[in-house]
Amino acid sequence: MKTVAFIPARGGSKSIPLKNIKLFCGKPLIYWTIKAAFEVNQINEVVVATDSLEIEETVRSFKFEKVTIYQREAKNAEDTSSTESVMLEYLSKVNLSDSDRFILIQATSPMLTKNDLENGLNLFVNKKYDAVLSCVRSKRFFWSPDGKALNYDFKNRPRRQDFDGLLMENGAFYISTVKSILTNENRISGNIGISEMPEFTAVEIDEEEDWIVAESLMKKFILNQKKHKIKLVISDVDGVLTDAGMYYTEDGNELKKFNTHDGMGFQLLRENGIKTGIITSENTNIVANRAKKLKVDFLYQGKKFGGKLESVLKICNENSLELEEVAYIGDDINCFELLNAVGFAACPANATKKIRDIVNITLLEKKGGEGVFREFVEKILAN
Repeated sequence: MKTVAFIPARGGSKSIPLKNIKLFCGKPLIYWTIKAAFEVNQINEVVVATDSLEIEETVRSFKFEKVTIYQREAKNAEDTSSTESVMLEYLSKVNLSDSDRFILIQATSPMLTKNDLENGLNLFVNKKYDAVLSCVRSKRFFWSPDGKALNYDFKNRPRRQDFDGLLMENGAFYISTVKSILTNENRISGNIGISEMPEFTAVEIDEEEDWIVAESLMKKFILNQKKHKIKLVISDVDGVLTDAGMYYTEDGNELKKFNTHDGMGFQLLRENGIKTGIITSENTNIVANRAKKLKVDFLYQGKKFGGKLESVLKICNENSLELEEVAYIGDDINCFELLNAVGFAACPANATKKIRDIVNITLLEKKGGEGVFREFVEKILAN
């Protein structure tokens, strides 16, 4: 049985142009929902259905495995087109079994997490519902236009803590089977289960003002919750373990200057049961010898740009680790992708501006080659 996550993302948006790829907390808005779905092991494929070349190129730049692009028809990408229309279009053109699970995810729900999706899937499977949708519990008091209280007795106003409130769709995700969607032409049907998400996830992003509020909630409740125990620490070389200087002898041999304080940092991690690694764009015997002396667990050389993230994903897969359990320190644009993916990211004080501007990155006080890796280690061990 296959599980497909389906994320519609059309290019047209009147209120906020190209909303789906507008930067939200430092990343394109759609990145957050793709990341959440990508991290769920039960999900076999993440499909982004778009009519926009810009959105397609942005999604491909994330280089997430199991993410594919579906080019939706123009007639199902208009302002008046329903989400069901593109779902049905896609299902009519792919070879999925009736029993396969289909998860509709809204790109405008950036506060959706891996845990939310896993909770929904577990509810769908274990409780044998025909469909599951995400909701939030609203403890607001509702009234009708003719002055009638709809969900409470105003003569006996309950305290908030004693009030059950009402469940409200937040539009984050809907789970069903392929057969149910094709039969009913609807994202949900039959016996429906509710997967409850936190109340703050009810925010809608339709106007610029909503965007500001949503970013504030994201930073407060999601980005600041990365408290995962670090089990693997990876370092770049040039600009981190060295000062990024290029030193040559008269014979033309290259030299690198390392800091002994950083060496002790690797030892401290090892003594605390934390695995270590070095990933670098260069490929030299100098680095190989230094890694051997430091007794690092993993060494990858010659890894440029996307190759760094691919290397860490390989390590994680082979060692049953999550990206949130990885800490990485880097200083230049070839570290950008990996720094955005790990649970704890940091950079030296003299890192490039693009790296220093990464949302939630830890900017360290020392520069590369000055013992900045040791400073990084001490922050990890202090948490």
